Amino acid sequence: MQGSSSRLDVMNFLNEMSGNFPNAISFASGRPTEQFFALAHWMAQFPLFARHFAAAHSLSEEAAVNVLSQYGRTNGIIDDLIAAQVGLDEGIACGREQIIVTAGCQEAIELCLRALFESERDVLLVRSPAYIGITGVAELHGIEVAGLSCAVDDTLAFLRAAVERLEGEGKRPRALYLVPDFDNPTGAVLSRAARLELIAFCSEKSITVLEDNPYGMFRYEGEPIAPMFALDQAGCVVYLGTYSKTICPALRVGFAIFPKQLGGSAERTQALMHKISQIKSLLTCNTSQVSQAIVGGLLLSENGSLKRLVEGSVDLYRHNRDTMLACLEETFKKWEGRISWNRPQGGFFLTLSLPFKFLGGEAASCARDYGVLAMPLSFFALDEEQDYCLRLAFSNVTPERIEEGIGRLGRFVEQRMATPAERAAD
Repeated sequence: MQGSSSRLDVMNFLNEMSGNFPNAISFASGRPTEQFFALAHWMAQFPLFARHFAAAHSLSEEAAVNVLSQYGRTNGIIDDLIAAQVGLDEGIACGREQIIVTAGCQEAIELCLRALFESERDVLLVRSPAYIGITGVAELHGIEVAGLSCAVDDTLAFLRAAVERLEGEGKRPRALYLVPDFDNPTGAVLSRAARLELIAFCSEKSITVLEDNPYGMFRYEGEPIAPMFALDQAGCVVYLGTYSKTICPALRVGFAIFPKQLGGSAERTQALMHKISQIKSLLTCNTSQVSQAIVGGLLLSENGSLKRLVEGSVDLYRHNRDTMLACLEETFKKWEGRISWNRPQGGFFLTLSLPFKFLGGEAASCARDYGVLAMPLSFFALDEEQDYCLRLAFSNVTPERIEEGIGRLGRFVEQRMATPAERAAD
């Protein structure tokens, strides 16, 4: 599989590689560590939420449990607790009426694209390389995607050029998708200045910003930057969140937060949320109330904040990142100037640049012959500019496996660098 293949093929390819080489060390998947999963403890918080729910709705606890076991409100039942949590942990001021609870952030992405994109003229803008979950959904629905292949803080200049081109073609740039904190797949961070500039431009052009923030609480160094939603005074940012990384993926609880006045209009916000609620009611009816109750009970038990809960995993991920950086330095120092990598300040990923192409065939060879799985960055890209790069996930691998895996990757690179074509490039 090459970078030009369908986004819809990527996960099948990776699942096939994982199934064919189960003993390979995987740097392919950005899963949270299981070391701090405490499902029995989390499930034990269900009664706490049931009591909270009973009091809020003047029900007996038994009646509350029965209600929680039924079909529920489409927009969710923990919106008040989510509003408190993002206020405490992310500095986001919002009311519960601005929130729709979703089945993971992936459903929030699906719902926003379905609701926002009404015409074949509408175009989605993304930084390239981009998270497959957004480009894949766009492809599934036949939505045109325009990629901005640029350094993270050059996004505005490339966005201006793309918008001018699209408008000249009679198309409408409808939404811009960004992961401003520790982007998947690159690990990059958008500066505060760049965030403000993008908000101003998107507001001027009536472009909705879809701000996805699964990794914001996993910062290992540097000063936090306010989410774009918290900086937005124009009402152009929709914030997408999830508890998959901070608690665990199996709960499938995410959310979308909408500005009070989308483009300066409360009616536009209400219309968009109503449309999304209608779509959700036909897709999933409602997000699991049992899962919501577990999340809600955990938030109540933590006094509304997840900071204490993620402290251990933040330390572990930082150590894993540092281990991987040290291993890359040791393994590839002989090729200084030809092989490089970034040092992410947080998140789950870093990227490695090689002097030869690393596409689907190379990924398969690496897994088959060297026992290590890595993600070609071309899988995320909308052009060929990332054909020489790969993404390495360090979140769900032990330091020992990181050392062994980077060693194996080094042997793969050594073999490739020894080929006549690569020697001729020296």
